[in-house]
Amino acid sequence: MLAVRCISQSSTDPLSGLSIAEVPPPDPPDGWVRVNLRACALNHHDLWSLKGVGLDPSRLPMTLGCDGAGVLDDGTEVVIHSVIGDPEAGQGDETLDPRRTLLSELHQGTLAEQVIVPLRNLVPKPQALTWEEAACMPSAWLTAYRMLTTRSGLDGPGNVLVQGAGGGVATAAIQLGVALGHRVFCTSRDPQKRARSLGLGAELALASGERFPEKMDLVIETVGDATWEHSLRSLRPGGRIVVSGATSGANPPADLNRVFFLQLSVVGSTMGTREELLQLLEFMVASDVRPVIDEVRPLAEARQAFERLQAGSGFGKQVFKV
Repeated sequence: MLAVRCISQSSTDPLSGLSIAEVPPPDPPDGWVRVNLRACALNHHDLWSLKGVGLDPSRLPMTLGCDGAGVLDDGTEVVIHSVIGDPEAGQGDETLDPRRTLLSELHQGTLAEQVIVPLRNLVPKPQALTWEEAACMPSAWLTAYRMLTTRSGLDGPGNVLVQGAGGGVATAAIQLGVALGHRVFCTSRDPQKRARSLGLGAELALASGERFPEKMDLVIETVGDATWEHSLRSLRPGGRIVVSGATSGANPPADLNRVFFLQLSVVGSTMGTREELLQLLEFMVASDVRPVIDEVRPLAEARQAFERLQAGSGFGKQVFKV
């Protein structure tokens, strides 16, 4: 079968370790099942793996990918939940299991024609979603959904700032935030991405670092160093930042004086539970929201998609049709 793998790692030239090649098909052990993928999608997590972050070199070669949807051998159509963990070990939340992993960290990932996963890591694919749309759900969209619901601290509509419009999580957060009834604001260095964000329902889109006319209840932060100071300064007293990534760097000045004086909250968020994925899929169908897909390519053209992700030139998800 064809698979997109990390065969070596480099912080300066990550794509040098990218391989697209035929590999033996997987054989599921007891309690696991084979999924014949129909579509899969790319995430920054895959680029970090190639850079040597989060993927132990002893695990190489590793098939990349956390996003996917496909068909079981019996014809059942499914979406893959890529958090491999024990809910009981996380007090009912598998993302809090100290030993939890994502597909492509310990177990082979979804950028392939087939993948094997535990049976509990499957949810039914809604008929209303295309294969490409369904494949966008398990990582970026689930991450954004958890950030806006479980981790947001909001009881009702509020002012939500999404930093770095254009990325997978940020684009999902804009669309979901609007659909959930929030007033959504966003930033981007790219004027075209700001314009497209307004088309998704954002109320105001400014260049990165510019001051908004109103304070925010919640900031969705995935950028890190480049936007952190702006995120803190944008919050109202008692406001909250939910952070799920740091694509520009993970060690900005904390500005603890501002945090304690304004009683701000900084909350981490990683992926989501199987139950949250079910809720997200139900919400997508009920609200008629659909993910923005930047490009759809065959799996054999994965390198071009990685190049586009690395350059930051896309808007929305990079998806592969299998």
